[in-house]
Amino acid sequence: MTAQPDTTDIIRHIARTFVDARRRGAAVPEFPGPVPVTLDEGYAVQDAALLLADGTVAGWKVGRINPPLDGVDRLSGPIFDDQVVAATETPVAMPVFADGFAAAEAEFLLRLGTAPDPAKTHYTLAEARAMIDAVHVGIEIASSPFPGINALGPTVTVSDFGNNNGLVIGADALGWRDGDINTWPVELLINDERIGAATTATMLDGPFGAVRYLLEHMAARGIALSSGQWISTGAVTGVHPVAIGDRVEARFDGRFAVQCTIKAR
Repeated sequence: MTAQPDTTDIIRHIARTFVDARRRGAAVPEFPGPVPVTLDEGYAVQDAALLLADGTVAGWKVGRINPPLDGVDRLSGPIFDDQVVAATETPVAMPVFADGFAAAEAEFLLRLGTAPDPAKTHYTLAEARAMIDAVHVGIEIASSPFPGINALGPTVTVSDFGNNNGLVIGADALGWRDGDINTWPVELLINDERIGAATTATMLDGPFGAVRYLLEHMAARGIALSSGQWISTGAVTGVHPVAIGDRVEARFDGRFAVQCTIKAR
């Protein structure tokens, strides 16, 4: 009887392949092992990769799973501190994997003002909102060394840091405390052409629902969240592919805009 490969070795091999490729800016043409079947298997790879990765986790991205998998309709991945930049008057150049997957997403970025109790595993929407001390407009850069990351589904997305490769933090979303940001129109433009438009009313239970999901999800995984960490709450207008040299602009409520350009990693 042929011995079966050790599951732990497989997980470490997939994690190491992605971490090494991200360090070198190299492509991973094929998924480096058996495709994870469940979200738990995907997160096992992500956990192993976190142990190998350089840098400090400055926040977490949340994305939608549509249709849901394993009864779950969102996913998460780490955002590292050296990939978080503040928007400037001159658009900052954000790196992507030229031979991998690359996209830009208009998102509301929420900052944790209070570190959650790691023993608390369930939150109301109001409790999740109370954990937030700032809301900004921004752009998430979704990029992976593996070009097929989105095509193979959420378990693969999860396995490579949730397909995150950076965050551009724009202006404070003034009025978020007293108003309903779910009604704010959001647009994303690439090279001055409007590619997508929507509101967060189309995104499950909105940005604060994404916070609630992340608080519960991370408590279940035994990963501590810290005050000051950012939560990128999901692509409002969709996941829009970008190419090297593109100019990206996200507009919010007709009042705020954040821009960046795209460069090769």
